[in-house]
Amino acid sequence: MKKLILTSIILACIGFFAFNTYPIDGYELTGIKRLLYWEKVKSGEIKSSRIPAGAYHSVNSIQLNLTDRKNEFDSIPPVDDALQSKIDQLFKGLNRNYSLTVLDMTEGKPLRYAQHREKSGYQPGSVGKLVVLASLFQGLDMVYPKDKHFKKRRSLLKSKHITAGKWAVHDHHTIPVYNEDIEKLTKRTVNEKDVFTLFEWLDHMVSVSNNGAASVVWRESLLMHVFKEDYPELTYEQAEAYFKNTPRADLATLANDIVNAPLRDLGISKDEWRLGSFFTHGASSYIPGKGGSIGSPIGLIKFVLALEKGEIIDEPSSLEMKRLIYLTDRRIRYAASKKLDSAAVYFKSGSLYKCDRNKNPNCGKYQGNVSNYMNSVAIVEQPDGTKYAVCLMSNVLGKNSAYDHLSLASKIDDIMRDQSN
Repeated sequence: MKKLILTSIILACIGFFAFNTYPIDGYELTGIKRLLYWEKVKSGEIKSSRIPAGAYHSVNSIQLNLTDRKNEFDSIPPVDDALQSKIDQLFKGLNRNYSLTVLDMTEGKPLRYAQHREKSGYQPGSVGKLVVLASLFQGLDMVYPKDKHFKKRRSLLKSKHITAGKWAVHDHHTIPVYNEDIEKLTKRTVNEKDVFTLFEWLDHMVSVSNNGAASVVWRESLLMHVFKEDYPELTYEQAEAYFKNTPRADLATLANDIVNAPLRDLGISKDEWRLGSFFTHGASSYIPGKGGSIGSPIGLIKFVLALEKGEIIDEPSSLEMKRLIYLTDRRIRYAASKKLDSAAVYFKSGSLYKCDRNKNPNCGKYQGNVSNYMNSVAIVEQPDGTKYAVCLMSNVLGKNSAYDHLSLASKIDDIMRDQSN
């Protein structure tokens, strides 16, 4: 029998390339230069129709929703029968391809939770960048363990400049680079010589889902865990010497342990969510993958719950992470629903697809016929006070399911805002 030759395309691209995060007024706090451009958009100096009304929230308006309700539940609340019945109706005809968890955390109302195939495992793609984000913040806590108000940690994020190196290549996702002198925002791919602050690398990782940035952030998290209080003065050359002189097998075990540690601390099992390999070939040449990656709606919603309770590292870290995933640009997939235009949306999306060209020579983007994952994690805060979280994962072969995600978002928003509930 002839060996089947697969011509495949594998792309991990949570968040695609079309949206940015962090509140627009956050430049002074973070030093993220692209925010200067969006400040001009907000003020009207630069004309743009890309930003919906819900994207204009300020840094100080963003708060955690469950810090005062920690004792109401441990891991997740029990299923609410009425909400579950309505969610079940959404998945007629979609049962085998979609999985979801949803949590209503509207202030002044009982917590409501529903689920659908919540334990099903999917390739998480770039949703795993949320895991890297948490690991970096855990690393910061190891560098400054007594910094309870996050001042030293924020200062390090804002001031420490980090060189990309081979870790950041190759990735087709562009990053926004703002030139203050000519007041111009350009988009380009990352190169080995790029130098950005830690805050900007975090922003590139989350806002445009840049794989190179994710590998750099994971690298810096590992270095924080290893060098601890000596990390702030660590040079790129010293870091490279460490990686050169440490056995690859040891590095693989350490990288895997430190990136998944925040999940285990939150009671999220390795079968519910784990990250197994870096996001670029450049990074993998230093540290091989280990254990594979998987995600599930139950694992993702546990993460969101911990974030809103302020339990990922500590409250200041959880709040800063929430700010980093706040959408401040054009919205895609689940977040593209017009029902969400006026809402503040905290979002991470991703896809991973694979095509067998022998089966279909015209297999296109996000239409994989071998696998076709699309995942969304969204926290929605409507002006009327409705607040809820949704973790949606799918694997629909041969079809770009972005519209289905958008349609589900609209229907779920109607359910969550139904005043008869």
